Amino acid sequence: MGRLTTHVLDTARGCPASGLIIDLFRLDGGAADKPVLIKTTKTNYDGRCDAPLLDGEALQKGRYQLLFRVAAYLRRAGDDLPEIPFLDDVVINFGIDNPTQHYHVPLLLSAYGYSTYRGS
Repeated sequence: MGRLTTHVLDTARGCPASGLIIDLFRLDGGAADKPVLIKTTKTNYDGRCDAPLLDGEALQKGRYQLLFRVAAYLRRAGDDLPEIPFLDDVVINFGIDNPTQHYHVPLLLSAYGYSTYRGS
């Protein structure tokens, strides 16, 4: 069976982003197609979640969103961010077409930029 995983790397510090809160939403199939919160989790010491975000039958074909609460993490990590930070939450919308595959959505993060890709 497939699974959905993520991890976050703090590229400015050159280390995993530990303690970063992540919300996972389903974007289709909800009432009036409003985002439906599936779970909230936090990254561990290695910048990963302790378990897959979704796996087995919970991983279904459809559209999803990961919301990474980056400003809160960056402040805890010691960044002196302005009152209104450039990046507050990073939102990544993505699709799962084949739920038998592994979908890995990493986030490479700094206070003023980020990137993502489909990892393995």
